[in-house]
Amino acid sequence: MEWLRVFEAAGRRGSFTLAGQELGLTQAAISQRIRNLEGHLGARLFVRLRRGVELTTEGEAYLPQVQNALRSLQRSTADLFAAPLKKASIAAPVSVIHLWIIPRLPLLSDHLPRLQLSFHAIQRPGDYPAVDGDFEIRFGAGKWPGRAGLRLYEEVLAPVVAPCLLEKGPSDWRRLPQIAVFGPRYGWQDWAARTLVPPPRPPSLRFDSYAAGLKAAVAGAGAILASLPLSERALAEGHLQRLPEPELRMEEGYWITWRDDRPHSREQETLVSLLTQSGAS
Repeated sequence: MEWLRVFEAAGRRGSFTLAGQELGLTQAAISQRIRNLEGHLGARLFVRLRRGVELTTEGEAYLPQVQNALRSLQRSTADLFAAPLKKASIAAPVSVIHLWIIPRLPLLSDHLPRLQLSFHAIQRPGDYPAVDGDFEIRFGAGKWPGRAGLRLYEEVLAPVVAPCLLEKGPSDWRRLPQIAVFGPRYGWQDWAARTLVPPPRPPSLRFDSYAAGLKAAVAGAGAILASLPLSERALAEGHLQRLPEPELRMEEGYWITWRDDRPHSREQETLVSLLTQSGAS
C-alpha cells in the first residue's frame, strides 16, 4: 500500500521531488519505493529524465486503476470507521408510520444524517412490550404509567371524498358508499352525534388500518371520516376534497412516548421535536 500511494503521488505530480514534498518523504525514499514496486510488478512504471520523470505506457495504464482503488478504499474506510451512527427505534401503528412519519423522512435525514431509525408496525396495544422500542406512538390522553411523551398532532376528523365522486355521483354525499376504519378514533356515528348532523348511511367498506381506508377513498371507493393530519398530503395534492360538514376535534390523540427512566441523546431529542412539528417540510 505504501508503494502504491507513492506511485500515485509521483504519477499525478510527474516528479519524485514533488511527490516527496506531498508525502513527507525524501526524493531518494520515493525513488526507492518506486523501484520496489517495479520489481514486484516486473515492469517499469517511469522513465527517469534529467528533469523529472514520465510514466511509461504500463505506468499510464496502471495509474487510473490505482487512483480508483485508493478512492474506493478511502470511501469504505470513512463509511465504516467514521463517527458511529446513533440509533433509535420507533414502534407505531402502521397508518402513523405511512402517513405521518414517512412524509417527514427527508426532513429527518436533513437534520439527523447520523441517526439510524428502525420502525416496528404495531397492530394492537399488546404488541408494544414485545418490541421495547426507544419510542412508542400510542393513542390516548397522554398518560401511561412510567412513560413521558408529547402529542404527535391534534386529531381532527371531517368527511372527505375523492373529487371524481362529487362530479358524477349523487348530489347528497350521504348517499355515496361510506368507508369505516376499525381503531380508536371516532367513527361515523360518533361524529354525527357530536356535531349534531344527520348520520350518513351504514358503511359498506371497513378496513383494519386508516392507511388502507384512505387509499380506498383516494381511489374513489366512497366517503371517509378522515383524520385531517394524516390526510394532509392527499388533501393538498387534490386527491381528496373536504365536504361542507363540521369537523370534530378529539381530546385523545396520538402521542410519541418514551420510558421516563431512559435518558435521551441530543439526536433523539431532535427527532421528537421534528416529529411533533405540524408541517412535513
